[in-house]
Order: sequence, then C-alpha cells, then structure tokens
Amino acid sequence: MSQVYEESIIRLRQENFIKNGLYHFYNRAVDNELLFRSAADYILFLKKLKEIIINIPVTIFAYCLMPNHFHFLLRQKSDLAANHIFNHLFSFYSQKYNWKYRRWGKLLGNKLQHKGIINEDYLIYLCQYIHCNPVKAGLCRAPEDWEFSNYKEWLGLRKGTLFSNEILLNHFSSPADYQATIYEYEKFLGAKTFLALLIDDKYRY
Repeated sequence: MSQVYEESIIRLRQENFIKNGLYHFYNRAVDNELLFRSAADYILFLKKLKEIIINIPVTIFAYCLMPNHFHFLLRQKSDLAANHIFNHLFSFYSQKYNWKYRRWGKLLGNKLQHKGIINEDYLIYLCQYIHCNPVKAGLCRAPEDWEFSNYKEWLGLRKGTLFSNEILLNHFSSPADYQATIYEYEKFLGAKTFLALLIDDKYRY
C-alpha cells in the first residue's frame, strides 16, 4: 500500500467525528442482496436523506447509489456526528423496503463503514472512484449515464441539491477538466490500491 494512501484515512471511533471533518461512508446489502430494486427505491432513499441533513448538516461532495451498495463523500458541518445521518436513514429505509418487498431481517451486511479523509490527493481520487463505480460494475458505459450519483451535477448537467462544487472549483479548471480525469481509466478503475483500503480488515472497526 502506498504511503500517500496509508496517510489518507483514519480508522474512526465516535470521538473522531468532528466539525469540518471529511468522511467517506459506504456499505452494502446483506448477502449481496439488492439495496435498490427500482427507481422509486433510489428516489425514496435520496428524498429521506435530504430531510435528515436539514437537522444533521453536511456538505456532500460525491455520492453514488448502486444496486447493492452505496458511497458518500461528505464534510460534517456541525458538532452533530455525520454517521447519525445513515443510522436514521437506514432505520427508515429498511422498514419501508422490508414492507414493500415482504422481507424481514437486516438489510445491510455490516455496520456502517466510514473513514476520515486527511489527504487532498486521496480526496480527489475518491471522487473519481465513486463516480466511476457504475462503469466499473458494467451498469453503464459512461458515469453521466447513471442517474443515481451526483456526477451530472459535477458536469453542470443537472441542478441537484446533494452537491457542493467546492472540490471542483479548488482542484479543476472546469467541469470538462474533471471529466477528462474521469476517463483516465487506468488511474482508478484498474487501481488495486484503493480497493484494498475498502476491504482491508485493519481499516475496519
């Protein structure tokens, strides 16, 4: 594992959630089931998220909802720990999902996965990785073809509210500049370093 990536993340405990901290949250469904079976499921999830972050304020930089997992990169904007967003969200969503599909039991395979981000290079890389997830999974040919991420907001193709252009403005000359880096597939779609961080047990609770 390269030194830059080793220094880019922090194994988190409750006391690590601080105002202005940057965090990557992710998880997947139990037994690789589907978290989202229809467009309505994705929309319900995002609408509830918008309600929750009124009271637990965060800045969302990049997100992607996939059929069986999700990624969010965000900044905590208050002293309220950002992980509570997903605790409330999945308490709500799991009940709705189980009732709708006549299932029972837990929906997520693990406890909420989260890491703190302290390295800017890794921060940018993470945005690219999140936005390219649907392409890597074979769900679409280009990340802008996937409706359930905020990549379209990055390109100015949609005016969604779950997006801040701070990273775009600070690190790229234009949306087209960011888009150019997205298509450097060897940099992130084939990279094993980042994937290793997500599955390495020493970076989990």
